[in-house]
Amino acid sequence: MALVEMVMPKMGESVMEGTILNWLKKVGDKIEQDEPVLEVATDKVDTEIPATHAGILTEILAQVGEVVPIGKPIALIQTEGKAETSPTLPSHAEEKHKILAESMILDEPMTSENLAQLLTAPVEGRFYSPLVMSIAKEEGISSEELSRIVGTGKEGRVTKNDILKYVEAKKKSPQPSLPKQEPTVQKTPVVETVKPQVEVVKPVAPAASYSGNVDIIEMDRMRKMIAQRMVDSKRISPHVTSFVEADVTNIVNWKNAHAKLLKEREGVSLTYTPIFIMAVVKALKDYPLVNSSIDGDNIIVKKDINIGLAVALPSGNLIVPVIKNADQLNLLGLTKQVNDLAKRARENKLTPDELSGGTYTVSNIGSFGNVMGTPIILQPQVAILSLGTIQKKPAVIETEYGDVIAIRQMMFLSHSYDHRIIDGALGGSFVRRVADYLEKFDVKQSI
Repeated sequence: MALVEMVMPKMGESVMEGTILNWLKKVGDKIEQDEPVLEVATDKVDTEIPATHAGILTEILAQVGEVVPIGKPIALIQTEGKAETSPTLPSHAEEKHKILAESMILDEPMTSENLAQLLTAPVEGRFYSPLVMSIAKEEGISSEELSRIVGTGKEGRVTKNDILKYVEAKKKSPQPSLPKQEPTVQKTPVVETVKPQVEVVKPVAPAASYSGNVDIIEMDRMRKMIAQRMVDSKRISPHVTSFVEADVTNIVNWKNAHAKLLKEREGVSLTYTPIFIMAVVKALKDYPLVNSSIDGDNIIVKKDINIGLAVALPSGNLIVPVIKNADQLNLLGLTKQVNDLAKRARENKLTPDELSGGTYTVSNIGSFGNVMGTPIILQPQVAILSLGTIQKKPAVIETEYGDVIAIRQMMFLSHSYDHRIIDGALGGSFVRRVADYLEKFDVKQSI
């Protein structure tokens, strides 16, 4: 018998911590390797965490609601094999812990009073999660003060509990204990005039009142996150939207002719989305600046083409899984990827890594019967494309015998882009190129 530590796994390149939502197993339960044990929420997605080993769940180390850094133990599993030793910290991490420990001014057990004390020197280059930064902003904690808060997380990082305890202790104490400084010698006595202190009473906002019959619905965690990101995107990027109408009659006819065959042969449904994504990929190769991001005064042009696909969830929220290296997939590969990601997105079975790394996003608003729209850019990308519904319309067709009016399948493409680096000429040319690829679709190809 051996006890093995199950740690919070890495769930994407930018994910540094996770919040325990629910334990699917209880202490004493027998679990199989890769069997879901708990649900974790990150700033990107809610996901199930599988067991790293088979055995008996003997102890739960992280409770529901607790924010746990990546790599920290969350449970103990009793296995049949030999005991596994936990990996030791690398030398630089040990040195960092030692420096942090020596810099702390607390030589006694933490209490509600000394919790508000700070480190003698700020910790430079320390990572702070979005949650910690949000709490610091709400509580009026400056970056200098935040850099001196005692951190109990991995490599001295400040966790949610650390900053909440600091805020609570700070409110209870008259002033936070500042770092010790050497006393200065004052050569000339200074007489200060003591001004009478006037208590400033902050006005209390009146309680919100609603007239008529209303339902008050509190936003869930995902909706709050979406709301904040949309506001941030509009603040960061000056949005411009260009519209183009495309004749997709050939695509409609080709899809209708091949959908049944593909379903019988591969077991997957053929939709318009992968066909549209293939056109977008070709256009991104023609206009690589659209496949980029901004870092200060630098433009980062991405070599990889990772297409985000906006998916509406049954809850009404929106999620954007990413098709990595979409330019390396043929039409069948894109079809399978689109169907798989959309299905697992609606079943809440996506991993955080499948929601990160996007370089350009496509949103099919036509599935809701919308003709066109003005989509909001998903940061740090610089553009997004909305695909409108396909409608039969009378259109003028040029033939060798002259112009004729015919019934055609038409759709609008709505392209929103960041005017900091994409001007109207580039933004408009890009979406026109996507429409050109759709209209020149090869109806002789097979899938």
